[in-house]
Amino acid sequence: MRRDVDPPRPASRRANRSRTSLLVAAGARSSTRFEKVGYGAIALKSQDFDPTTIDCDAFFRELRGIRREAEAALGEDDIRHLRRTELYGRVATAVGLATAWVPNPLSMAALALGRSTRWIIMHHVGHRGYDRVPDVPPRYTSRVFATGWRRFLDWSDWMLPEAWKYEHNVLHHTNTGELRDPDLVERNTHWVRALELPQAVKMVGMAGLGAIWKPFYYAPNTVHTWLSRGQGLAFTDEASETPPKYKRTLYLRCYAPYVFIHFAALPALFLPLGPLAAASAFVNSLGAEAITNLHTFMVVGPNHTGDDLYRFDTPAASKAEAAVRQVLGSVNYATGGELVDYPQLWLNYQIEHHLFPDLPMLRYRKIQPKVKALCAKYGIPYVQESVFERVKKLLFVAVGKTSMKRASRVGKRKGEARDVPDVRASVSPDVGAIAAEQP
Repeated sequence: MRRDVDPPRPASRRANRSRTSLLVAAGARSSTRFEKVGYGAIALKSQDFDPTTIDCDAFFRELRGIRREAEAALGEDDIRHLRRTELYGRVATAVGLATAWVPNPLSMAALALGRSTRWIIMHHVGHRGYDRVPDVPPRYTSRVFATGWRRFLDWSDWMLPEAWKYEHNVLHHTNTGELRDPDLVERNTHWVRALELPQAVKMVGMAGLGAIWKPFYYAPNTVHTWLSRGQGLAFTDEASETPPKYKRTLYLRCYAPYVFIHFAALPALFLPLGPLAAASAFVNSLGAEAITNLHTFMVVGPNHTGDDLYRFDTPAASKAEAAVRQVLGSVNYATGGELVDYPQLWLNYQIEHHLFPDLPMLRYRKIQPKVKALCAKYGIPYVQESVFERVKKLLFVAVGKTSMKRASRVGKRKGEARDVPDVRASVSPDVGAIAAEQP
């Protein structure tokens, strides 16, 4: 018997269908098309896409409207969410320590999740993400979190907080995809791409590097960039002098504290239970280190890498163009609730984060559909795929199987014959908040 009425669908599915309809309708008015990708996301794929045809100014005006709405909504929900995320990490660490007296994968995974959680909290607090939230506790502000002695309480990681802030907030965010971007993967892996080895062998090597990427790549890169004040970038194919005090800073202020805390002090806590328990804690901490490195490598590394993303040969000519470049050079993963966002450390909203670096984590989930629809309206490719698909594309670029797209300029020009100014100095030097300025 034919059913005349379909059974009611869950509200979230109806909402997703309506958002999809909105995006498809918007895409029909542009020269681009939509494709279905993992997790039911809709990604805007380019069809003979020309980045010089975008109306950057109109896009930027509407983008700032989204910014104003997000700022007006800041409140207790953001603080509550931050505390809940912090609690997830503390519970994971507690479980890891409680089970560390014997070698086991549960202890390794739990300790790793705790370390990854501290990293992502530092990422958003260090970006001033909570500085403007009403009644925010001082310890969740960029002026207090992980500064001075609190570094060992808030963010005991391989990197110096001040070095990471300069490398990431100042240089990476204001030069995304440009030659001055210290995290431009395609350039930084030039030595891997040039190796005369089978690509499968190089991919295995990259996976191995992923297990040690923070001490091998991130700590040296941030220290080198910080000490040279951006005049020299590590891991590039350009000759770069080692800045003064580089090795001393790297070994004494980065490596030594981390090794002592996680591979000496932590196992020592278990000595009352005997040497076997202490040795087990050391093994579990070592395994946790490999897991947290792989975890963060998988969600951080692909954010701006793939043969469908752009890198740029010249600086942006305006803040509006800089905003569009952040979309063209970034990728989102699957987005949704806590079970989707937390394991991906909230880096699955990379497009929204690069447009508005100084917003709390929770705001990205709220504004993501609006940003996605706005990109569709202006025909700007908005790339969103499974994190596993993006890791594959990262590896393909790193080993030289594929290359990123290139662009010298983005957006329409009112007058072609004019000098292109470097507008990066007018962008917030601390957080690169390209869309923060009010009209």
